[in-house]
Amino acid sequence: MANDDIISSRPSAKEFEALPWHTLSAVEAAQQLSVDPQVGLSAAEVQRRVNAYGPNEILEHPPRSLWWMFLDQFTDFMILVLIAAAVVSGIIGEPLDAFAIVVIVLLNGVIGFVQEFRAERAMAALKMLVPRNAKVCREGQRVTVPVAGLTCGDIVMVEAGDLVPADLRLIETSQLRVDEAALSGESVPVEKHTDSLTTVEQSLGDLLNMAYKGTVVTYGRATGVVIAIGMATELGKIAALLREEDNVQTPLQKRLSRFGKQLALAILAICLFVFTLGVFRGEPVVLMFLTAVSLAVAAIPEALPAVVTISLALGAHKMVKKHALIRRLPAVETLGSVTYICSDKTGTLTQNNMRVEQLYANGELVKGNGQREIEDEPWELFYQAMALSNDATGNDQGEVLGDPTEVALYRAAREANYDKEVLALTSPRLGEIPFDSTRKRMTTFHQFHEGVRAFIKGAPEELVDQCDTVLGESGPTSIPKKAILACAEQMATNGLRVLGFAFRKWPEMPPGLSPESIECQLTFLGLVGLIDPPREEVLNAVALCKTAGITPVMITGDHPATARAIAVRLGIMTDHDEVITGQELAELSLHEMEERVTHIRAYARVAPEQKINIVKALQKKGEFVAMTGDGVNDAPALKGADIGVAMGIAGTDVSREAAHMILLDDNFSTIVTAVAEGRRIFDNIRKFIRYTMTSNAGEIWTIFLAPFLGLPLPFLPIHILWINLVTDGLPGLALALEPAEKGIMERPPRPPQEHIFGHGMWQDIVWVGLLMGSVALVAEGWAYHTGSTHWQTMVFTVLTLSQLGNVLAMRSEKESLFQQGLWSNSKLFGVVLFTFALQMATIYIPFLNQIFKTTPLSLNELVFCLALSTSVFFAVEFKKWIIRRSQACLV
Repeated sequence: MANDDIISSRPSAKEFEALPWHTLSAVEAAQQLSVDPQVGLSAAEVQRRVNAYGPNEILEHPPRSLWWMFLDQFTDFMILVLIAAAVVSGIIGEPLDAFAIVVIVLLNGVIGFVQEFRAERAMAALKMLVPRNAKVCREGQRVTVPVAGLTCGDIVMVEAGDLVPADLRLIETSQLRVDEAALSGESVPVEKHTDSLTTVEQSLGDLLNMAYKGTVVTYGRATGVVIAIGMATELGKIAALLREEDNVQTPLQKRLSRFGKQLALAILAICLFVFTLGVFRGEPVVLMFLTAVSLAVAAIPEALPAVVTISLALGAHKMVKKHALIRRLPAVETLGSVTYICSDKTGTLTQNNMRVEQLYANGELVKGNGQREIEDEPWELFYQAMALSNDATGNDQGEVLGDPTEVALYRAAREANYDKEVLALTSPRLGEIPFDSTRKRMTTFHQFHEGVRAFIKGAPEELVDQCDTVLGESGPTSIPKKAILACAEQMATNGLRVLGFAFRKWPEMPPGLSPESIECQLTFLGLVGLIDPPREEVLNAVALCKTAGITPVMITGDHPATARAIAVRLGIMTDHDEVITGQELAELSLHEMEERVTHIRAYARVAPEQKINIVKALQKKGEFVAMTGDGVNDAPALKGADIGVAMGIAGTDVSREAAHMILLDDNFSTIVTAVAEGRRIFDNIRKFIRYTMTSNAGEIWTIFLAPFLGLPLPFLPIHILWINLVTDGLPGLALALEPAEKGIMERPPRPPQEHIFGHGMWQDIVWVGLLMGSVALVAEGWAYHTGSTHWQTMVFTVLTLSQLGNVLAMRSEKESLFQQGLWSNSKLFGVVLFTFALQMATIYIPFLNQIFKTTPLSLNELVFCLALSTSVFFAVEFKKWIIRRSQACLV
């Protein structure tokens, strides 16, 4: 057939998607794609098809250009207010003010840009860990090509350990099992075949003659023909759905946005009032306009965006060292609001490393640690069966490769000194009857010195029925089937996956290896109970969650008994709590689900799409949800959660793209560590807002009340700029480094809807600001009415030093500075000393006197200023003493 004829006979891309490939035979599928499975496509044909169908790539959101990533840092409301303030300052002839504000805004933008850029680079590095090549047959030759170069009609070969590179219609299989957890959520590998299916409409998990892009081959090998690439694959379709999901705004973003708008309105109202009042009093219009603008500049916390961004950036940097990669800065603080953590089981709560937990033989149940004396029967033959009837293999690096269950059996036998490779030298495998889902067992044949032995392993209920005897210390005896099955049931109830082992002997290899003739008249050996054990550190992390008022919830695709066993071991639930299955969940109405969702601690056999329903139900109840996930199908839930947490090791690219945070070690305890860091960061942001707003309130009260007391305007614009950028800014930035307060994980999470001024902050802003303003006005009134020419320098100094005392007292809401120690935040103490020295420089260095319009103070005047300014520090310390005393009385 000519190439043009081949092209014209091929279906279009849309026709490809519409074809029910699973209902076609392997031959029919190859004919539809105009390819000979033995030869594959020619190089010329590959090129034509790539040109027609495009590359085999999952399209992501178009990456933001560096320019747009930088501009995005300036869209916050507070940043826009600052830009407006800079413009006004420039218009009224205050270029220094305008320049300083622009510097602050640019600093904020650069820090945010650098963090996001670094996160994107880290994401790119994670993607490079994914294999990018595939094995194909082209022009009759087996070659390796880039995954992106695959096209429809390519003949692809996969084997254990491979990632399926495109959607395939399987045309040849050999004991193929595929882990489809990333796509379907099914935790157990699915056995595949090549037979055509009759039903057109079936769920993806039931299409057993198909293999899908992004899934993993765990056992066997296969050949398939590519029927979909790129965005046309099932993986691509799910990725496309993410483009329709909106990002959820974090609590900090909501709080700061609301705070910025309210502050802007309040500032405008106060400035308008002061301007109008001054004009009615007969003050010059220009002077009152300058006063109003000065008041606005004093009220705006210029350093707030920089402090927030620096706090988040430092927190993100610290979290990377603790194996948590933050993709967007606000997510750092978001963790502090979490009330529910919904976690996957496998690999996050557990080690993702199956091991033998219990062994049963000869009526004895023992721990599977290989420490038991095993010189006698049936233990010796039992361990031989575990080692030899096993397809796992070891390599030179000491790694064991294969199906997780097989690997666990291999290791348990080796720990008991039954090494498969050593045993295989004297007892080589002669043949096998592969496992299938109908028989639920497999058989292997091995040469022994007295003849041939077959080892059979499988589901206990199926295996025991085929056994006539059980091997004991003195040889085969009558089998107590009920006792063995009762033990198997108890092991399963404890969350173990249970396998049974049996054997049969022949003088020589039996003819006709049919299951019916071989797997009967067996002698039972024993039971093996396997489990993916919990991570040791997770138990403490779960307990810490509960102490912190956070509810941990386990969501898994595993059996309910396994879910219960792990959840109880970790303390997520008690023996009396219920485990709800996905099927039961599907039967609940939306109202019933919302009513029960806060009482459920473990979900089993949950379909991936049900995860987003769980998230939404919790959010409707006012909860703040962190959701973990690693599969493509988890991506919508990760994006819909208040904070989505993807796995850095086991996670897919799509899930990592949808997440706000990535666990580089896939460990639940890392989430809890990140929550503590998020709380510390939010506490420090609140401390800065409390400090800067009380300080700004002091400036406002001073400027606002001075005319009513018959005093001149206390500050020049340069004084306000100095106080805002140096006295407010530098100590405020040092507050971002404040260590976590004691008991930070012993208090409940703050409600997401709580105002940023909650917990008495606005009262502090009023009374501390009024006290600070009063102290400054006392200094001004005394100096002005005694005829001192230094009155403006004195009020400038008193307010500056009052703020330094204020920042030291504001380090904790309850603990005294004398308990904390000055050196517990050495950088803040250093900044306070440095700022004090700068203030002294503005008073006593001549050329700075000219810039700041200050005059040197006498020793008595300086001592008077120091004494007045310390009153603010001691007043705040006294208030904290009252709080501590009140709490002590309650206890």
